[in-house]
Amino acid sequence: MNRHRLFVLGGTRSGKSRYAEDAARRLGGERVAYLATARPGDPEMEVRIAAHRRRRPVAWTTLEVGLDLAAAVEAVPAGHALLVDSLALWVAALIEAGEAAADHWTAVATAMGERDAPVILVSDEVGLGLVPASALGRRFRDELGTLNQEVATFADEVVLVVAGLPLSLRARP
Repeated sequence: MNRHRLFVLGGTRSGKSRYAEDAARRLGGERVAYLATARPGDPEMEVRIAAHRRRRPVAWTTLEVGLDLAAAVEAVPAGHALLVDSLALWVAALIEAGEAAADHWTAVATAMGERDAPVILVSDEVGLGLVPASALGRRFRDELGTLNQEVATFADEVVLVVAGLPLSLRARP
């Protein structure tokens, strides 16, 4: 059984995605499904997406995720490690669609929990910054912060990446 559940948190440009990709290589080799939640929409985001694509091995499967993350998880072939990058962009898309992450997480956790392969989830840590000035910004921070707590409970290993350095918050038993 290979049910490793790794949760990688960090701020913007902290190195969390690179850390998660390295973990996916180590845990899944070439049998990795990358669930991408980023949506192109402006030139800066398109540059970021392109950089992420260049770093991924060509053997990895990439699935573009819409709002239904549980269905995307279920579509991944058995035995493939799963890398979701990132929960923050998924929550932003849900909020934009008028939905709440809490209404989706149980189905996502169930789908991931049924997998007998490593699962790696990436998210932004939002609890260390300023209180957002707008109601929408506060809603995003609150929903993502609450989701991050749920994911940390789900995971058996939690790593915070700061300036490219991993800090273990919960080591794998």
